[in-house]
Amino acid sequence: MSASTTSAGHASAPEYDLVVIGSGFGGSMAAAPAVFAGRRALMIESGDWVTRGPQNWGPSGMNEKTPYYSKEAAFEVAAGGYGRDLGALTCVGGASIFYGGVALRLREQDFVPFPEIDGDSGARWPFGYADLEPYYTEAETLLQIAGAAGEDPNEPPRSAGYPQAPAPLAPISARIAEAARSLGLHPFRLPLAINYSVAEGRTPCPTCSTCDGFACAVRAKNDLSVVMVPRLQRAGMHLAVNTTALRLEHQGGRVTGVVCTERGSGTTVTYRGKAVVVAGGALATPRLLLASGLERVNPAGHAVGRYLMRHCNAVVMGGFLSRPAPNREFHKQVGIHDFYFGHPSVSRPAGRLGCLQQFGTPEPAIVRDYLPLGLGRLVALVVSHTTGFIVMAEDRPSVGNRVELTGPAPAADRLPPARITHRYDARDLAARAVLVRAARRILRKAGALKTYAHPIRTFSHALGTVRMGIDPATAPLDGWGAFRGLDNLYVTDASALPRSGGVNPSLTIAANALRTGRRLLEALR
Repeated sequence: MSASTTSAGHASAPEYDLVVIGSGFGGSMAAAPAVFAGRRALMIESGDWVTRGPQNWGPSGMNEKTPYYSKEAAFEVAAGGYGRDLGALTCVGGASIFYGGVALRLREQDFVPFPEIDGDSGARWPFGYADLEPYYTEAETLLQIAGAAGEDPNEPPRSAGYPQAPAPLAPISARIAEAARSLGLHPFRLPLAINYSVAEGRTPCPTCSTCDGFACAVRAKNDLSVVMVPRLQRAGMHLAVNTTALRLEHQGGRVTGVVCTERGSGTTVTYRGKAVVVAGGALATPRLLLASGLERVNPAGHAVGRYLMRHCNAVVMGGFLSRPAPNREFHKQVGIHDFYFGHPSVSRPAGRLGCLQQFGTPEPAIVRDYLPLGLGRLVALVVSHTTGFIVMAEDRPSVGNRVELTGPAPAADRLPPARITHRYDARDLAARAVLVRAARRILRKAGALKTYAHPIRTFSHALGTVRMGIDPATAPLDGWGAFRGLDNLYVTDASALPRSGGVNPSLTIAANALRTGRRLLEALR
């Protein structure tokens, strides 16, 4: 990739067939079909490659403690509890570097309207599960997911098994699963994007306790910087790291340029592509679109940035007399979907609830480092005697939950300031409470002496802010992820999903991006 300086501090670059903003699930998967077909493609990433080594295992390796968590363009958080300023993970591979690897498909019924969840939001999937199923299979292959087909009690139909078999259950995982079965539930092994073999000469998973929230020190997690971005580069894709997209220029119904700034040099570069994909994430993508004024050309422009969802989650921990994982082994392995579509024992709220996923025992050193000095030392003494669940309730799309700009950009090389507003409604909280009670029962059955629940206030599962849909008046994107009002702009990250469902969104983002990528390749021919 070469760029020539045309004026002080500004450079021009050659035109590409495809320009992709973001290297996470949405960007990497959307780029893949065109790149593998030999099209000239550029991927723009605001961060750099994550360094791997022993430091990834310590307290400084936790996502927000690393240099890859940036507050250079922080969001003000008006409600919903995360702290006043919210930064972002900026690195090659995006949040996949630090995620827990769970890779679940949405259920067939997730793609049909459900009034108790949809309300008056107008949220509606523009296609069905069968349309996405081949891309789920392709995404599982690319990410080399390890799982056991047929164990999940409401698993949707699938055209192929998993590429890898799952690892054996850790003793505490087997104990949790047996406790759940004794309560009439149907635990299953979570499908994980983790390398348990020696394929491609890679190091297999050492089953350490620093996985969820950490970059894998030995590259055993199948994150996108390991399994996708290098492969795309070998196929000819150019990658511009430490490069932030500031705005999209448009004229005559098309995006004509992606204006970026390079970290360090401060040089402004304009990249041009026949097609442009925005995949910066459910918070950054609407910010960029609004900073570019693109809501003014979209018939559903009022919805850009709105209908933010983030799942209504909590951690439920149980305290045990002996250490659940005495060898500090990985044990985020068991899922429970018996409550996904409701449960006979639950009358309110009616219908869909969500899932439970086993949560590993935190490292004492990490607890000591994260909590206030006195409290951290106290909790660190007992944390090795705990284990538990993450409960994940499907939350409802609400027009008031949004990302919005709060003023002009402070400088030519900066994004405008932005604010996040988010509040759960009564149904969201009631669904989470049901799942918390279920998790407590399982932990007590497994031998926990005490249980403790704590709400999760992160935006790690943020989605829905530039949603797809059938109605041009309510959905900024059509059924292929194309931005209405512009012929060559697509959105393929979590912001495109109109509903949160009750499972981790990463695999659905990947599958949907592959589907859009196939459409893009046809348009480039």
